[in-house]
Amino acid sequence: MNVALVTGSSRGIGAACAAALARSGYKVCINCIERMDLAEKLAALLRSEGHKAICHQADVADAAAVNEMVRHIEADFGPVDLLVNNAGIAIPQQFQDIKPETWKRIFDVNLGGCYNTIQAVLPHMLHEHSGCIINMSSIWGQHGASCESAYASTKHAIIGLSRSLAAELAPSGIRVNCIAPGVIDTDMVQVLGQETLDMLSREQIPLGRLGRPEEIARTVLYLAEAGYTTGQVIGVDGGFII
Repeated sequence: MNVALVTGSSRGIGAACAAALARSGYKVCINCIERMDLAEKLAALLRSEGHKAICHQADVADAAAVNEMVRHIEADFGPVDLLVNNAGIAIPQQFQDIKPETWKRIFDVNLGGCYNTIQAVLPHMLHEHSGCIINMSSIWGQHGASCESAYASTKHAIIGLSRSLAAELAPSGIRVNCIAPGVIDTDMVQVLGQETLDMLSREQIPLGRLGRPEEIARTVLYLAEAGYTTGQVIGVDGGFII
C-alpha cells in the first residue's frame, strides 16, 4: 500500500484529495496548520470506513516542522510515495497595499511550502527511483488576476517549479505534475462574495458553474496512477482558460 501526504487537507480541495486517495487504497497523512479538529474528524471518518489515515499539524513554511511531520509519517506508515502540495493561502489586496510581511508570508507558504515538502520526501524517492509529486497551481497562476498579484505570482512559480523538476527527476523515475484549479466552491473563494461568484459562473466559466473539490480529487487520482505523464499542467476550470 502506497503512502500519500496531502498538505493543507483538513478541508476544501485538500480534504477531498485525502479522502479520495484513502478510499483508493493509499495510507494518507492529513496535514493542516490550525484546524486539527477538522483533520482529526476526517481521519476518524476514513478509519471508520476501514482506511488508513493519520493527521499531523505543521506549517509547511517551516522546514523543521515539515521534516518532523515526514519522520512521523515514516514511523507510522513508511516513506512517502505520493506528495500532493495543496497547502496555500490567498490574501486579496491591491498591489500598493501589500505589506512586505504579507508578501513574504504568501510566498513562504505557497512556494516555500512546496520547496520544504519536496526536499523532505525526495531522498527516499531518489533512492527508490520512484515517486509522484503533484503541485497545486491555479488559473490565476496562468491567467493573472486583479488584486491577487502575490497569490498569482506564487502559483505561476509553482508551474515553473513543476516543469523544471519534471525534467530533472524523470531520469530517476519520479513524476512531477501540476493541477491548475479554476474557481472551486471552497471557503477560499467565498471571500470574493456571492455576486462576484455568480458573475464568474455566468460570464467567464463556459460550463456555467463553480467546480467541486471532488473534481480536483479525481484529477489527483488520475495523475497518481498515470505512469507516462509528467511535466504537465492540467487545467480543471470548467473551460475558464481555453
